[in-house]
Amino acid sequence: MRFAKANRIFFARSITHRTFRFYLNPLLKPYLRIIKKSFLNHIAQTSPTPPMYEFVRGDGIYLFDKQNNAFVDLISGIAVNNLGHNNKKVIYAIKKQLDKYSHQMVYGEYVIGPQIKLAKRLSKLLPDTLDTFYFLNSGSEAVEGALKLAKKYTGRSKLVAMKNAYHGSTSGSLSLMSDEYYSAPFKPLLPNIHFAEFNDISSLDIIDKQTAAVFIEPIQAEKGYIPATNQFLQALRDKCSETGTLLVFDEIQTGIGRTGKLYAFEHYNVVPDILLSAKALGGGMPIGVFISSKEIMKSLSDNPILGHITTFGGHPVSCAAGNAALKFLTTSSLMDKVAEKETLFRELLVHPKIKGISGVGLMLAVQLDSFDEVECTMKRCIERGVIIDWFLYNTDCLRIAPPLIITKKQIREVCATILEALDADKE
Repeated sequence: MRFAKANRIFFARSITHRTFRFYLNPLLKPYLRIIKKSFLNHIAQTSPTPPMYEFVRGDGIYLFDKQNNAFVDLISGIAVNNLGHNNKKVIYAIKKQLDKYSHQMVYGEYVIGPQIKLAKRLSKLLPDTLDTFYFLNSGSEAVEGALKLAKKYTGRSKLVAMKNAYHGSTSGSLSLMSDEYYSAPFKPLLPNIHFAEFNDISSLDIIDKQTAAVFIEPIQAEKGYIPATNQFLQALRDKCSETGTLLVFDEIQTGIGRTGKLYAFEHYNVVPDILLSAKALGGGMPIGVFISSKEIMKSLSDNPILGHITTFGGHPVSCAAGNAALKFLTTSSLMDKVAEKETLFRELLVHPKIKGISGVGLMLAVQLDSFDEVECTMKRCIERGVIIDWFLYNTDCLRIAPPLIITKKQIREVCATILEALDADKE
């Protein structure tokens, strides 16, 4: 059923006012056929009916197509473009690094200046126990690195994750996800994985002295931005400390200001043993990192040596971009304004079809009646120039995760568009 729904939503995404213009303009028909054919023939497809939007540039909260039509990117490339598109400080840092060099051997044996600058800037913003960084290319790679680190440091093999979590698409990260729809076709996956109920303290009894690590998102992303309760995270921290289990926070989507704090765990006063970050950390460039203490991290350096290596992780250009993005974010007032922008979204998005809004800061899930309503609303929004999305584990919700730079005026405009889209079936 979920697969059938996914097919329908991808088809709906492809029927936009932009593609209609292509069909209506005879001069553009040959171009569309050529582009579509090349895309379908040479690019690996992740769904039977990809939407095939083609944007040629970005600026601020907007993406532009070949006809220079502006579309509000209300999902930030799934929480990547926190500073919007084409941030001038980030672009300058990229170009400056490219003038020096683009690549060296990066995995902790050469002294890579941009890595050091980014690590030092981050370490000043994090608790003292999170001061050692292993940079990678993506969030999934950060999860994989943390899996190895936890097992190597503890000498244990049992792992615990939360039901309805999303941690990535590689085999290791997929093993930490309970949804059989996404994992079953790729089995066998990692053994000795156990699942606890998110926000259910009684389920934490599954954690024992054989458990290497517990992986958790402080805010479950693909379930529809569901925050952990303070009581649950504190009980989880206590249980991990009691059993010698490493607590791993997956903040790949929640990090870099999206909740109004640099990382979501700062809202809870609970510090993990390992922190995962990616997505917005690179300012639009690919990056991932797992962060821990020197004591824990040094276990990857011997027996065997090169216990974890990467060809491109911590790429100098990505680290330079990340350092510029982090500096821009932390020297601006963007994070201070996230809460009031969240409040404005919640005040404006009032409609009989909206059953509730979950989430924290500028990661919000708008609950509708059904997947069909989500599908129709997404189609109507893109027709009106607003890119919106859905959730893997909660297909009845619309995803709202705009760049943090979005203004109150722009919030009013996009909310008016969403409400108009919800009313469109009355026309």
